[in-house]
Amino acid sequence: MLHILKIAWHLLILYTIFLIGNWIQQTFHLLIPGSVIGMIILFLLLVTNTVKLSCIEDGTKFMVRHLTLFFIPVTVGIMSYFDLFRGRGVLLVIIVILSTILVMISSGWISQWLIMRKEAKHD
Repeated sequence: MLHILKIAWHLLILYTIFLIGNWIQQTFHLLIPGSVIGMIILFLLLVTNTVKLSCIEDGTKFMVRHLTLFFIPVTVGIMSYFDLFRGRGVLLVIIVILSTILVMISSGWISQWLIMRKEAKHD
């Protein structure tokens, strides 16, 4: 029971940061989504050690463990708008596959570059 309360507390912290990001986006009419602003705020709080990783770790593990459940509404939404995919569905699938490959390649290159840079600083 204590573990469940701990996860709920961690999720509440994460949700509060998300709400703050949305509030900033709506208040200042920014083009960046509030969820992205919330992630930036969370990153800054973690880097500055204002929020310790242990304060959100169990909640984030819970979210990642159940991540597939968050895609169910998207899948249902796609089925609701199936007419959009009828004529150009193959083109959309090709675009998704190519963009995924580009993201994977660029992420790999950037990760390798950062690792090489970090190793060069330690030498």
